[in-house]
Formats: sequence, structure tokens, C-alpha cells
Amino acid sequence: MKKKTALQFAILCGVPLVMVLGNSMLIPVFPQMKQAMGLTQFQVGLIVTFFSLPAGILIPFAGFLSDRYGRKVIMVPALFVYGLGGLICGFSALFLENPYSLLLVGRVIQGAGAGGTYQLAMALTGDTFQTNERTKALGLLEASNGLGKVLSPILGSLIALLSWYAPFFAYGLLAFPIALGVWLLVPEKPGSHACESLKEYWRKLKEVFKEKGTLLLTSYLVGMVALFLLFGVLSYISDILESTYNIHGLKKGFVLAVPVFSMALTSYLSGLFLSDKQFLWKPVIIGGMAVTALTLGLLPLFTNLVPYMAILFLTGVSIGILLPPINSLITGATSTDRRGMITCLYGTVRFFGVAMGPPTFGLAAGLGTWTMFLGCAALAATTAIIASVSITPPRPSE
Repeated sequence: MKKKTALQFAILCGVPLVMVLGNSMLIPVFPQMKQAMGLTQFQVGLIVTFFSLPAGILIPFAGFLSDRYGRKVIMVPALFVYGLGGLICGFSALFLENPYSLLLVGRVIQGAGAGGTYQLAMALTGDTFQTNERTKALGLLEASNGLGKVLSPILGSLIALLSWYAPFFAYGLLAFPIALGVWLLVPEKPGSHACESLKEYWRKLKEVFKEKGTLLLTSYLVGMVALFLLFGVLSYISDILESTYNIHGLKKGFVLAVPVFSMALTSYLSGLFLSDKQFLWKPVIIGGMAVTALTLGLLPLFTNLVPYMAILFLTGVSIGILLPPINSLITGATSTDRRGMITCLYGTVRFFGVAMGPPTFGLAAGLGTWTMFLGCAALAATTAIIASVSITPPRPSE
């Protein structure tokens, strides 16, 4: 990567980093929220859901608008809305005796701002970089996303030492400077935006899915299942670290960071190694999902914390290794003027996976640990089988 683009790309990497804090930073604080507001585990999970669902719903519209008007003109206001939603949550908890309802409203606003920001950063990266360099750059973006997941439980636990609602105020402090940096310092390739009507846009989009629909839908499924399992497991682990292992505060943040650290590091290495090895993308995706199924199926066998976290470390590796090739398959599936929508649809299903994870695991925990994790293993194994049948790796010329 050329030195003159390093600063701009560093700012772009800040977008997924701050976006992932939207949910991950709150996970270690769930038990404190549960106690402070008198919530059930399911209601706590809805704090993630009310953020992720509006984000997922609005992502395709962000993709269309970015293809028509430009990436930055959509990303920058969205980052400000994201920060504003966090401040609404923080002030509702600070001033109201029963803040849960208004906090959920703030999470909806925050989620609306989050919609499309990371995916538009991916699209802007795809516009700027080509072929092998694109895969490396996307690997760095995914690693930044993973780094945010690594830092977020530690940051959440650390900031929550002030108060359980203090992490909400951090969103504005982080999002506003990044928004200004994107607007002022990140260049955008001119003349690549679509100018046709929405009807024409959807017609051409349907042509993309007619040609590569199986590949795209299967790639979307893999990304959604991976994030569903990751966030579901993290929310479950956050609860049992306190209730079962008596681990609290900053120490819990570091423990929660173990699987997401392995995921972030593996994403970075996977992006570097696989950039010019497209023939390996399919077996890596299938293998990553298969190992995820194996590790989650084995997890209930362990009760001691060290082997338990070692298994989760491997789960992070198996998820991290498959994300860069999935991202590359999706961003490389179409031309620049359709890439915003294609990547934003991918973001939609990823957010739906995140939204469903914590409340689903909150309900499934009542069925028993074995039932919950064997169900997770079966879901991952089924996804691996679908990927083996439906994903066709691109030719080197693509």
C-alpha cells in the first residue's frame, strides 16, 4: 500500500472499529445493566437487537444512496447520528429512574446511524484497490473490525467502572472525530456513481443476482451465521463468567477478549495469505465453518476455565479465517456502481445475525448447555455443507 494512502486508509479502518463498539462494548456490562434496570437476560439481549435490526434494515438504502450520490456523503452524517444515539442512551440512564424504554429508542437511532457505514467503507475500499491489493485491504478492514471486538470488552469493562451507562457516552466521543476525518481527509474516486432511477437500479441489481445469486446468497448466509454464533456465545459467556466463575470488571473484559482477539488476528493473516490464492477461498470457508461446528460441539465437555477459553480461542480462529475470503467474494462479484448495494446487503444479513444472537442464546440457555451448543454445532455444520455445494471460487482473471 502506498504511503500517500496510508493515512486515508487508517481513517477508514476507524469506521469498522468504532462501529463494532456499538454492540461489543456493552456485552461485558450486560450483568450490570440487568441488575440496575431489573431486566431479564432476554430483555438485556434486546439492547443489541434494537441496535442491529434498524441498522440491518437501513443498510440497503445506504448502499443505493452511496451508489447514486457517493460513499462519503452518506457515511459522514450516519457517523454523527450513530454518536447522537449513544448520547441519548447515556443521558436517559443518567436522568431517568426507569430509562429502559428511552434507552431502546436511543439504540434504534444509533442503529440507524450505523446502517451501512462499515459496508460503505468496504465499498470505498473496493473502489480504490484492485485485485490482490483489494483482498489485503479488505483483510485489514476486517482486522480493524476484529480489533474493535478485541478492545470493546476491555474498554466496556474499564469505562463501566465509572458507571454502567458510561460506555454510551463514549460513542459520540469516538464517532464524531472519525466522521470529520472521513470528510476532510479521505478521497473518493469521482465519476463512478449511478444516476439512473430506483426502478432501473433494481433492474440491474436483479441482473447481478440472476448471474451470481447462488454465490452471493451463500456468502451472505456464511457471514450471518458466523456473526450470529460469535455474538450469541459472547453474550452467554459474559453472563456465566460472573455467575459461574466469579470473574468481574476489567478481568472479565480481558477474558471476553480472548476469542475476538484470535478472530481479529486470524482475519488479518487470512487476508494477507489468501490475497493471491483464490483457489483456496472455498476450502478455507468450508473448513472454517466445519471447525466452528466442532469447537462449539465440544464446548460443553469442559468446565474448567482454561480449556473452556482455549476452545473459544479456536472458535475465534475458525470464524476469523473465513471472513476475508467471504468479503472478497462479495465485493468482487460486481462492478463499482453496484458494489455499494451488494456489500450493504451483506451488512444487512450480518447485522441480523448479530441482532438474533444474544436474545436467542438468552432463551436457548434455558434448554440446557448441551442442547444449546449442539444446536449451534449443527447450524455451523449445515452452513459448511451449503457452502461446499453452492460456492464457486472465482477464476484468476476475476
